[in-house]
Amino acid sequence: MSKNILIVDDSPSIRQMVEVTLKSANYQVTSAVDGQEALDVCKFNRFDFVLTDQNMPRMDGLTLIKSLRTMSAYQSVPIVVLTTEASNEIKTQGKAAGATGWMVKPFDPRKLLEVLTKVLG
Repeated sequence: MSKNILIVDDSPSIRQMVEVTLKSANYQVTSAVDGQEALDVCKFNRFDFVLTDQNMPRMDGLTLIKSLRTMSAYQSVPIVVLTTEASNEIKTQGKAAGATGWMVKPFDPRKLLEVLTKVLG
């Protein structure tokens, strides 16, 4: 059975590139344009993995992670941040919020699939 993945990014091109990469590896993919839409989708759907941008309108990635971690269904789901932000300070904030990992854009499709394989087992 394929894993259900949620992609959260306000950039249509990033969402499309990530979606193509994941679908080519037989993952089921759902997309959201920002943290608020993602949170709404997560209230009615169960995902095995969440990949989120940090800088988005309405709700940023760290706020999304904190919100998801309060939901019992998402307390142990891997959540990786895919962003242009690379400072140690923001990574520390991500870890404190409950992020499983951090990837910096532009992303390498093979590396993304390696991360997914590692965290999903």
